[in-house]
Amino acid sequence: MVHSFSIWLIAAGFLGAGLVNAIGTAGTRSDFARWGYPHWWGRVTGGLEVICAVLIALPVSRILGLALGAAIIAAAVVTVLRHRDFSHLAPLSVFAALLVVAAVLV
Repeated sequence: MVHSFSIWLIAAGFLGAGLVNAIGTAGTRSDFARWGYPHWWGRVTGGLEVICAVLIALPVSRILGLALGAAIIAAAVVTVLRHRDFSHLAPLSVFAALLVVAAVLV
């Protein structure tokens, strides 16, 4: 039960984050610009997050999706820490915890 819930929660989280980043709300665009990324980087990140959500949702590719998700979250944590933008650490910690739970129970 916990396993299924964590899988679907992390997939939904990556899908939601991917859509927000790909659409490029004013807040996300300003965050990416402040961190020094090119204006199109949010779309790349969003696309990777959506792909990650699909991979996690499908049992045959779940391990690959969890690995991609871990790489995305690791890159985000490095970015946030490097720029001392600690307000983004809480949601990243939730993603990381869900990834660990899902990976341990796979």
